[in-house]
Amino acid sequence: MPTATPLSALPIRRLTMNDLMSCADLAEDRGWAREERRWGLLLTAGTGYGIDDPEGRGLAAVCVVTSYGSAYSASYRSYGSPSGSSYGSRSGNETSHLRAYGGSGDRGLAAIGMMLVAGRHTRQGLGRRLMTHVLHEAGDTPLVLHATEYGLPLYQQLGFTGVGATETVLGHFKAPEPLPVPRTQVMTRPATADDLSAIVRLDSEIFGVDRTHMIVRLPVFADHLRVAEDGSGLIGYAAVWPTPAADVIGPLIAKDTETAKALVSSLAAATAGSGRPVRTAIDIRHEELLAWVKDHGMEPSARTTTMVHGIPDQPGDWTRRFGPLNLATG
Repeated sequence: MPTATPLSALPIRRLTMNDLMSCADLAEDRGWAREERRWGLLLTAGTGYGIDDPEGRGLAAVCVVTSYGSAYSASYRSYGSPSGSSYGSRSGNETSHLRAYGGSGDRGLAAIGMMLVAGRHTRQGLGRRLMTHVLHEAGDTPLVLHATEYGLPLYQQLGFTGVGATETVLGHFKAPEPLPVPRTQVMTRPATADDLSAIVRLDSEIFGVDRTHMIVRLPVFADHLRVAEDGSGLIGYAAVWPTPAADVIGPLIAKDTETAKALVSSLAAATAGSGRPVRTAIDIRHEELLAWVKDHGMEPSARTTTMVHGIPDQPGDWTRRFGPLNLATG
Protein backbone atom coordinates (compact mmCIF):
# COMPACT_ATOMS: atom_id res chain seq x y z
CA MET A 1 0.00 0.00 0.00
CA PRO A 2 1.55 3.32 -1.09
CA THR A 3 2.51 5.77 1.62
CA ALA A 4 0.83 9.21 1.46
CA THR A 5 3.15 12.10 0.65
CA PRO A 6 3.74 14.27 3.73
CA LEU A 7 2.14 17.70 3.41
CA SER A 8 5.53 19.38 3.81
CA ALA A 9 6.79 17.48 0.75
CA LEU A 10 3.94 18.40 -1.61
CA PRO A 11 5.02 20.26 -4.77
CA ILE A 12 4.95 24.05 -4.97
CA ARG A 13 3.62 25.65 -8.14
CA ARG A 14 3.25 29.11 -9.60
CA LEU A 15 -0.20 30.61 -9.22
CA THR A 16 -2.17 32.28 -12.01
CA MET A 17 -5.28 34.43 -12.18
CA ASN A 18 -7.23 31.18 -12.36
CA ASP A 19 -6.31 30.69 -8.69
CA LEU A 20 -7.79 34.01 -7.55
CA MET A 21 -10.96 32.54 -6.04
CA SER A 22 -9.01 29.77 -4.29
CA CYS A 23 -6.72 32.41 -2.77
CA ALA A 24 -9.73 34.38 -1.57
CA ASP A 25 -11.27 31.19 -0.14
CA LEU A 26 -8.06 30.47 1.76
CA ALA A 27 -7.98 34.01 3.18
CA GLU A 28 -11.58 33.59 4.32
CA ASP A 29 -10.70 30.23 5.87
CA ARG A 30 -8.17 32.03 8.10
CA GLY A 31 -10.58 34.76 9.13
CA TRP A 32 -9.22 37.37 6.71
CA ALA A 33 -11.36 39.38 4.31
CA ARG A 34 -11.59 37.87 0.84
CA GLU A 35 -10.45 41.10 -0.89
CA GLU A 36 -10.56 39.66 -4.39
CA ARG A 37 -9.54 43.03 -5.84
CA ARG A 38 -6.26 42.92 -3.93
CA TRP A 39 -5.62 39.29 -4.92
CA GLY A 40 -6.08 40.30 -8.55
CA LEU A 41 -3.41 42.98 -8.21
CA LEU A 42 -1.01 40.66 -6.39
CA LEU A 43 -1.33 37.83 -8.90
CA THR A 44 -0.76 40.13 -11.89
CA ALA A 45 1.97 42.38 -10.48
CA GLY A 46 3.61 39.73 -8.30
CA THR A 47 4.49 36.04 -8.33
CA GLY A 48 2.21 33.73 -6.40
CA TYR A 49 3.31 30.38 -5.01
CA GLY A 50 0.92 27.73 -3.80
CA ILE A 51 0.56 24.18 -2.54
CA ASP A 52 -2.57 22.38 -3.64
CA ASP A 53 -4.71 20.68 -1.04
CA PRO A 54 -4.13 16.91 -1.39
CA GLU A 55 -7.85 16.33 -0.90
CA GLY A 56 -8.76 18.63 -3.79
CA ARG A 57 -10.09 21.41 -1.56
CA GLY A 58 -8.42 24.32 -3.30
CA LEU A 59 -5.12 25.59 -1.92
CA ALA A 60 -3.48 24.33 1.25
CA ALA A 61 -0.98 27.20 1.42
CA VAL A 62 -0.06 30.32 -0.53
CA CYS A 63 2.24 33.33 -0.54
CA VAL A 64 2.96 36.14 -3.01
CA VAL A 65 6.28 37.80 -3.86
CA THR A 66 6.30 41.25 -5.47
CA SER A 67 9.68 42.10 -6.98
CA TYR A 68 11.06 45.56 -7.59
CA GLY A 69 14.20 46.76 -9.32
CA SER A 70 15.51 48.60 -12.36
CA ALA A 71 15.82 45.61 -14.69
CA TYR A 72 12.26 44.45 -14.08
CA SER A 73 10.76 47.92 -14.50
CA ALA A 74 12.64 48.71 -17.70
CA SER A 75 9.91 47.15 -19.81
CA TYR A 76 7.40 49.55 -18.24
CA ARG A 77 9.25 52.81 -18.82
CA SER A 78 6.67 53.81 -21.42
CA TYR A 79 3.93 53.10 -18.83
CA GLY A 80 2.31 50.44 -20.94
CA SER A 81 2.72 46.81 -21.79
CA PRO A 82 4.45 45.55 -24.93
CA SER A 83 0.98 44.84 -26.33
CA GLY A 84 -0.03 48.46 -25.84
CA SER A 85 -2.51 48.16 -22.97
CA SER A 86 -2.74 51.14 -20.66
CA TYR A 87 -1.11 49.80 -17.53
CA GLY A 88 0.95 46.77 -18.46
CA SER A 89 0.88 43.04 -17.93
CA ARG A 90 3.46 40.38 -17.23
CA SER A 91 4.74 37.83 -19.67
CA GLY A 92 6.07 34.41 -18.76
CA ASN A 93 9.62 35.49 -19.62
CA GLU A 94 9.45 38.48 -17.26
CA THR A 95 8.59 36.26 -14.32
CA SER A 96 11.02 33.46 -15.10
CA HIS A 97 13.04 33.81 -11.92
CA LEU A 98 13.35 36.20 -9.01
CA ARG A 99 17.10 36.42 -9.54
CA ALA A 100 16.48 38.22 -12.86
CA TYR A 101 15.22 41.38 -11.17
CA GLY A 102 17.61 44.24 -10.54
CA GLY A 103 20.44 45.26 -12.81
CA SER A 104 24.19 45.03 -12.39
CA GLY A 105 25.05 46.45 -9.00
CA ASP A 106 21.34 46.66 -8.17
CA ARG A 107 19.91 43.61 -6.45
CA GLY A 108 16.43 45.11 -6.36
CA LEU A 109 13.99 44.22 -3.58
CA ALA A 110 11.22 41.66 -3.19
CA ALA A 111 8.27 41.97 -0.80
CA ILE A 112 6.73 38.79 0.61
CA GLY A 113 3.10 38.83 1.63
CA MET A 114 -0.16 36.92 2.01
CA MET A 115 1.53 33.94 3.65
CA LEU A 116 -1.46 31.74 4.45
CA VAL A 117 -1.88 28.11 5.46
CA ALA A 118 -5.34 26.54 5.62
CA GLY A 119 -6.53 26.04 9.18
CA ARG A 120 -6.84 22.29 8.66
CA HIS A 121 -3.15 22.11 7.69
CA THR A 122 -1.46 24.38 10.23
CA ARG A 123 1.63 23.28 12.15
CA GLN A 124 2.59 20.73 9.51
CA GLY A 125 5.50 22.58 7.92
CA LEU A 126 3.74 24.17 4.95
CA GLY A 127 4.62 27.75 5.89
CA ARG A 128 8.27 26.87 6.36
CA ARG A 129 8.31 24.96 3.07
CA LEU A 130 6.90 27.92 1.13
CA MET A 131 9.28 30.39 2.77
CA THR A 132 12.29 28.14 2.14
CA HIS A 133 11.25 27.92 -1.51
CA VAL A 134 10.93 31.70 -1.79
CA LEU A 135 14.35 32.21 -0.21
CA HIS A 136 15.87 29.79 -2.73
CA GLU A 137 14.15 31.51 -5.66
CA ALA A 138 15.22 34.95 -4.44
CA GLY A 139 18.91 34.12 -4.43
CA ASP A 140 20.73 37.28 -3.33
CA THR A 141 17.71 39.56 -3.81
CA PRO A 142 16.98 41.44 -0.55
CA LEU A 143 13.59 40.65 0.98
CA VAL A 144 11.12 42.58 3.11
CA LEU A 145 7.90 41.50 4.82
CA HIS A 146 5.45 42.57 7.50
CA ALA A 147 5.14 39.85 10.13
CA THR A 148 2.22 39.19 12.41
CA GLU A 149 2.92 38.01 15.93
CA TYR A 150 2.02 34.49 14.80
CA GLY A 151 4.53 34.41 11.93
CA LEU A 152 7.37 36.21 13.69
CA PRO A 153 9.16 33.11 15.13
CA LEU A 154 9.33 31.36 11.75
CA TYR A 155 10.76 34.41 9.99
CA GLN A 156 13.36 34.88 12.72
CA GLN A 157 14.44 31.25 12.35
CA LEU A 158 14.84 31.80 8.60
CA GLY A 159 17.17 34.75 9.11
CA PHE A 160 14.84 37.73 8.91
CA THR A 161 15.59 40.68 11.18
CA GLY A 162 13.09 43.12 12.63
CA VAL A 163 13.78 46.74 11.64
CA GLY A 164 10.54 48.52 12.57
CA ALA A 165 6.80 48.22 12.90
CA THR A 166 3.61 49.33 11.20
CA GLU A 167 0.30 50.09 12.88
CA THR A 168 -2.99 49.63 11.06
CA VAL A 169 -5.76 52.04 12.04
CA LEU A 170 -9.44 51.78 11.16
CA GLY A 171 -12.45 54.02 11.62
CA HIS A 172 -14.79 56.63 10.20
CA PHE A 173 -12.47 59.54 9.58
CA LYS A 174 -13.65 62.89 10.95
CA ALA A 175 -12.55 65.71 8.70
CA PRO A 176 -10.41 68.36 10.43
CA GLU A 177 -11.54 71.97 10.61
CA PRO A 178 -10.22 74.10 7.72
CA LEU A 179 -7.16 76.16 8.53
CA PRO A 180 -7.90 79.88 9.05
CA VAL A 181 -5.29 80.94 6.48
CA PRO A 182 -5.88 78.98 3.23
CA ARG A 183 -2.45 79.72 1.79
CA THR A 184 -0.85 77.63 4.55
CA GLN A 185 -2.73 74.53 3.45
CA VAL A 186 -1.08 71.87 1.32
CA MET A 187 -2.81 71.71 -2.03
CA THR A 188 -3.89 68.33 -3.40
CA ARG A 189 -5.70 67.38 -6.58
CA PRO A 190 -6.67 64.27 -8.56
CA ALA A 191 -3.75 62.77 -10.44
CA THR A 192 -3.81 62.71 -14.22
CA ALA A 193 -2.00 60.58 -16.79
CA ASP A 194 0.52 63.40 -17.17
CA ASP A 195 1.53 62.95 -13.51
CA LEU A 196 2.60 59.31 -13.82
CA SER A 197 6.22 60.03 -14.75
CA ALA A 198 6.65 62.39 -11.80
CA ILE A 199 4.90 59.96 -9.44
CA VAL A 200 7.23 57.13 -10.50
CA ARG A 201 10.32 59.32 -10.04
CA LEU A 202 9.21 60.47 -6.60
CA ASP A 203 8.25 56.95 -5.54
CA SER A 204 11.58 55.49 -6.69
CA GLU A 205 13.49 58.15 -4.76
CA ILE A 206 11.55 57.57 -1.54
CA PHE A 207 10.91 53.82 -1.74
CA GLY A 208 14.51 53.18 -2.73
CA VAL A 209 13.89 50.90 -5.72
CA ASP A 210 11.96 51.25 -8.95
CA ARG A 211 8.44 49.85 -8.72
CA THR A 212 7.06 51.29 -11.95
CA HIS A 213 5.13 48.14 -12.77
CA MET A 214 3.10 48.58 -9.58
CA ILE A 215 2.62 52.36 -9.75
CA VAL A 216 1.25 52.34 -13.28
CA ARG A 217 -1.50 49.97 -12.14
CA LEU A 218 -2.79 52.40 -9.50
CA PRO A 219 -5.07 54.43 -11.79
CA VAL A 220 -7.06 51.27 -12.53
CA PHE A 221 -6.71 49.57 -9.15
CA ALA A 222 -7.57 52.57 -6.97
CA ASP A 223 -10.83 54.49 -6.82
CA HIS A 224 -8.91 57.73 -6.30
CA LEU A 225 -5.27 58.70 -6.87
CA ARG A 226 -4.27 62.15 -5.64
CA VAL A 227 -1.09 64.20 -5.68
CA ALA A 228 0.21 67.06 -3.54
CA GLU A 229 2.34 69.77 -5.09
CA ASP A 230 4.05 73.06 -4.43
CA GLY A 231 6.14 75.41 -6.52
CA SER A 232 8.87 72.81 -6.92
CA GLY A 233 6.52 70.15 -8.32
CA LEU A 234 5.05 66.97 -6.85
CA ILE A 235 5.74 66.52 -3.14
CA GLY A 236 3.51 63.54 -2.43
CA TYR A 237 0.89 61.14 -3.68
CA ALA A 238 -1.57 58.65 -2.24
CA ALA A 239 -4.35 56.33 -3.36
CA VAL A 240 -7.49 54.85 -1.86
CA TRP A 241 -9.00 51.55 -2.95
CA PRO A 242 -12.14 49.73 -1.83
CA THR A 243 -12.70 46.48 0.01
CA PRO A 244 -16.05 45.16 1.21
CA ALA A 245 -15.16 46.20 4.78
CA ALA A 246 -13.22 49.45 4.35
CA ASP A 247 -11.72 52.02 2.00
CA VAL A 248 -7.97 51.50 2.21
CA ILE A 249 -5.51 54.38 1.89
CA GLY A 250 -2.13 53.37 0.51
CA PRO A 251 0.49 54.02 -0.62
CA LEU A 252 1.08 57.26 1.28
CA ILE A 253 4.19 59.09 0.12
CA ALA A 254 4.71 62.68 1.28
CA LYS A 255 7.31 65.41 1.77
CA ASP A 256 6.33 65.84 5.42
CA THR A 257 3.58 65.15 7.95
CA GLU A 258 1.42 68.10 6.88
CA THR A 259 1.46 66.84 3.30
CA ALA A 260 0.52 63.35 4.50
CA LYS A 261 -2.37 64.80 6.50
CA ALA A 262 -3.64 66.72 3.48
CA LEU A 263 -3.57 63.60 1.30
CA VAL A 264 -5.37 61.49 3.93
CA SER A 265 -8.02 64.19 4.42
CA SER A 266 -8.65 64.58 0.68
CA LEU A 267 -8.93 60.83 0.09
CA ALA A 268 -11.20 60.32 3.08
CA ALA A 269 -13.43 63.12 1.77
CA ALA A 270 -13.50 61.55 -1.69
CA THR A 271 -14.81 58.26 -0.27
CA ALA A 272 -17.09 59.67 2.44
CA GLY A 273 -20.18 58.64 0.51
CA SER A 274 -19.30 54.93 0.58
CA GLY A 275 -20.38 54.54 4.21
CA ARG A 276 -17.35 52.33 4.83
CA PRO A 277 -14.68 53.11 7.43
CA VAL A 278 -11.20 54.10 6.34
CA ARG A 279 -8.22 51.81 6.92
CA THR A 280 -4.54 52.60 6.55
CA ALA A 281 -1.19 51.27 7.76
CA ILE A 282 1.37 53.77 9.06
CA ASP A 283 5.02 53.36 10.02
CA ILE A 284 5.04 53.81 13.82
CA ARG A 285 7.96 56.23 13.57
CA HIS A 286 5.46 58.74 12.19
CA GLU A 287 4.10 59.43 15.65
CA GLU A 288 2.53 62.78 14.79
CA LEU A 289 0.50 61.35 11.90
CA LEU A 290 -0.64 58.37 13.98
CA ALA A 291 -1.76 60.66 16.80
CA TRP A 292 -3.57 62.89 14.32
CA VAL A 293 -5.57 60.10 12.61
CA LYS A 294 -6.54 58.76 16.03
CA ASP A 295 -7.73 62.23 17.01
CA HIS A 296 -9.92 62.14 13.91
CA GLY A 297 -11.85 58.96 14.58
CA MET A 298 -9.51 56.10 13.73
CA GLU A 299 -8.53 53.35 16.15
CA PRO A 300 -5.61 50.87 16.21
CA SER A 301 -6.61 47.49 14.80
CA ALA A 302 -3.32 45.62 14.26
CA ARG A 303 0.45 45.92 14.44
CA THR A 304 3.05 44.12 12.36
CA THR A 305 6.83 43.89 12.55
CA THR A 306 8.77 45.03 9.49
CA MET A 307 11.49 42.49 8.73
CA VAL A 308 14.29 42.28 6.18
CA HIS A 309 16.56 39.56 4.83
CA GLY A 310 19.86 40.18 3.05
CA ILE A 311 20.03 43.90 3.90
CA PRO A 312 20.44 45.79 7.19
CA ASP A 313 17.31 47.91 6.70
CA GLN A 314 14.69 48.89 4.16
CA PRO A 315 16.07 51.03 1.33
CA GLY A 316 14.79 54.53 0.68
CA ASP A 317 13.72 57.41 2.90
CA TRP A 318 11.39 56.37 5.70
CA THR A 319 10.80 60.01 6.72
CA ARG A 320 8.74 60.47 3.54
CA ARG A 321 7.38 56.91 3.31
CA PHE A 322 4.35 57.06 5.59
CA GLY A 323 2.43 53.98 4.54
CA PRO A 324 2.59 51.05 2.09
CA LEU A 325 0.23 50.27 -0.76
CA ASN A 326 -0.67 47.31 1.43
CA LEU A 327 1.30 45.13 3.80
CA ALA A 328 1.74 42.42 1.17
CA THR A 329 3.45 44.64 -1.40
CA GLY A 330 5.29 47.21 0.73
